[in-house]
Amino acid sequence: MDKPSAEFLPKLRERAAAQKIARHLGIELTEVSPGFARATMACREEMSNILGMVHGTALFALMDEVFQAAVNSHGTMAVALNLSLTFHQAPKFGEVLTATGREVHTSRRLATCLIEVTTQDGSRIASCQALAYRKGAPIEF
Repeated sequence: MDKPSAEFLPKLRERAAAQKIARHLGIELTEVSPGFARATMACREEMSNILGMVHGTALFALMDEVFQAAVNSHGTMAVALNLSLTFHQAPKFGEVLTATGREVHTSRRLATCLIEVTTQDGSRIASCQALAYRKGAPIEF
């Protein structure tokens, strides 16, 4: 993959911060570089499911945030084809989670990304293998 321009990654982070869904869930993209991204999210009571635990949708959104940042970080438009998600344990309300995603294989048209969500003490909450399709078009901000 080509390296993005010096201006691209700051613009990508700016666009990520402006997403209404990310702001609503409190997801903050803290790091992005070609093929890599990291984001955090605090688990809040408003995120509870019918069992009184953190809803899987909130965890999925956190993982999807690092996925989209990592696979689009090269400046070429990439969209999700498949995500296979495993929940290992439920996080507690008040915990701050960190999702880390990195491309482990790339080609001209595909990218495989591994994503892991951990607590502040390093306990694994969820993991995901995700596949993206690179459309070939440059991302224009």
